Order: sequence, then structure tokens, then C-alpha cells
Amino acid sequence: MPVSATMSSKVPDLQLADVQGQAVLLRADFNVPFDKETGEISDDTRIQRTLPTLEYLMREGAKVLLISHVGRPKGQVVESLSMRKPAERLKELLNFPVEFIGDVLDDGAREAFQKGKSQTVYVAENIRFHAEETSKEKSVRKAFAQKIAELGNVYVNDAFGASHRAHASIVELAEILPHYAGKLLKQEIDVLESLLTSPKRPLTAVIGGAKISTKIGVLEFLLNKVDTILIGGAMAYTFLKARALEVGNSMVETDYLSKAFQIVDKADYKQVRLELPIDHIASTEFSEKGKIKTMGREIAPGYMGMDIGPKTADKYSKIIRESATVFWNGPMGVFEMDKFAKGTLAIAKAMAKVKGTTVVGGGDSVYAVKKAGVADKMTHISTGGGATLEFMEGKVLPGIEALLSE
Repeated sequence: MPVSATMSSKVPDLQLADVQGQAVLLRADFNVPFDKETGEISDDTRIQRTLPTLEYLMREGAKVLLISHVGRPKGQVVESLSMRKPAERLKELLNFPVEFIGDVLDDGAREAFQKGKSQTVYVAENIRFHAEETSKEKSVRKAFAQKIAELGNVYVNDAFGASHRAHASIVELAEILPHYAGKLLKQEIDVLESLLTSPKRPLTAVIGGAKISTKIGVLEFLLNKVDTILIGGAMAYTFLKARALEVGNSMVETDYLSKAFQIVDKADYKQVRLELPIDHIASTEFSEKGKIKTMGREIAPGYMGMDIGPKTADKYSKIIRESATVFWNGPMGVFEMDKFAKGTLAIAKAMAKVKGTTVVGGGDSVYAVKKAGVADKMTHISTGGGATLEFMEGKVLPGIEALLSE
């Protein structure tokens, strides 16, 4: 099913729902990162972005059961992936009562919610502690969703970042109950859909990251939509190798050399400007302790590319600044290491100077604009990683498709 120009208008708006005195099951995306040393939440962006939906439901007099996941516990109870700390953080941010009640199938938790008060948010334990949530068998997911659905009158999906998953709390709950899109989900659809259907031009896509294999779909789709594609990150070395350029010990996906060559060929045929790095920051090892050199278009034997070079950063930055709309997904190098962060940070700073629309999608790119101190200069920062990419491939996400059904 291709992306429809009217998808946003077809998704049931939350404001059409009568939620006063109703029990609302809200699927949120509180899959936040935790600091490895302290165990505390290191970035609460996803919690903060759900506040408008929660505040609306509270003002309208609803009682909310908030369902989310953290990490990939694979159907096991993993204490470090509990929803307890996200619930505590929500309690600090929301000006309404918040209670953590535990496992959604536990009799005590169910009773606590059923007897609970309106204008209160009850947070359930990590839904992925139940293997049924992510089962590949629809009948298993449906039976699990049915047990959860008994607790509510209305279902609201505000978990854009998880909506590319065909999971029980994303798809089957929407099939059972009257369903609506939360404010964050609606905003994500509005912004990303406008990029694909009615962007101001020139439209530039900046695509980076480690593997071309995870970006093939979005690259092929964007060739029909954008004016320019700027390639960075380790995936660039597969493109350069496909053009018979020396890339030293850089990461190359040999199985995708032919596909990379075809994408360059298609870009030329469609008159899309596809830019590859013209210089590199290279190192003798995958760390900041190796011998580091700035190299030209080719990388010498014994070295591996770790970041785009200064000439590429300048060239890409100029193209970005001259664009009316820019979509960015994926870093330009190993930017978690300071010596290889300059290229990615240059892109972030260039985007801050765009006078038009700037959209950032993907965890690493989001972290980069924050690290550069320009997050507040972006038009929209998507809460999705894989979900954003799949949407930008022209796919209808399972969670959104479930909302479109009657």
C-alpha cells in the first residue's frame, strides 16, 4: 500500500474521541536510554513528546492506562528494563497524578486500574515482558490483546517509534477497540508525509550510518522524491568501492556492491544529484589511539575511514544551507569518538542555518543535533528510528494501518 497524500486526514484524530470518564489504553513509546553506569534515564525526549497527548486526555477527564516497552527483554522479566523509572520521570513532568501499577495481566494491577480515578495515569510494566506481545502468530497476539482490551473503552496510539512493529499492543488492540491517533503520532505523520508529497524545493536527503543494507529501501524510494542525496558514514565506503575506488580497511558490504552501483546509476538517470565523500578522516584502527590522517577521495591501505573529511563537510554544508527542505538520517562517521565527530557536527550546524524545513530522524542523528546544541533549531525531530526510515520508504506502518481500518 503506497503512501497516500491523504493518509494524515484518514487517521482518526484524538479530538474526535469522547474520552470523558472513559478508560483509555494509551500505547506510548517510553523506550528511553539508560546510563550504563548510573542506571538512570539519559534522555527523556520520548517521555516529554508524549506529554501533549497525556495532558489532553487528563483535561478531558479520562483515566489512562499507559502501555509501553523498554529494550528487548524477549518475553522475559528483566529488572533493568522495567517501566518503573520512566513512570517516575513522567510523575515529575506531568501535572496530574501518575501511578506505576505493574504487570497488566496481574490481578492486583488490573483491580488498581479498574478502581482508579479519572484524570490519573496508571503506568503498566514493560509490555514486552510477555512473549505474546511480539509473537509472530497473529492468533497469539490477538488473544493477548483481548485480555488487555478488557480494561479499556478506547485505544490511542502515540507510539510512532514502535508503529513499524506488528505487535499486540500496536496492531491487535487497535483492531479490538475504538481507536485514535495521539498528538505525537499525528504530528509525525503530518511532517513526514509532507516531505514525501509537497516539500519546498530543493529537497536534500542526508543519509549516513554504518550499513547500506539497512538504507537500500529508503535510498531507492528517495530517488523518486529528492533533488539531492548526500551520502556519509561507513555506508559511503561500499559506494566508493563499487566505483572502483580504494577504501583501505574501511567497512564494506561486499554483497551490496552491485546494489550500490545501481543506485548511483539510477540517480544519474533520474537526474538526482548523489554526492559521495571527496575526502576522509582515516585511522589505522577503530579507535582514537590509532594513527590518524586526512586523506583524499581514496583511502590508503592499512587505514580505515572514520569520518568525512573537511572538504566533504564544507561541500555538504553548502548544499544543505542552500536547500529549502532537508531530511537527515544517520551520522557521517564514528561521531561517538570525539576525533571523528567533526563531520557529523558540521552537518548538524549546517542544518541549523537552513531557512526552510529541517527534519531529523534516527537516534544517532538526534543525538548529534543535541550534541551540537542546535536541537531547538530543527523544524522536527522524529521519535522514530526504524519507523521513520520505513515511512520514508513509502510504506504504511502496521500501527498506522491498524488505525486506518474501521
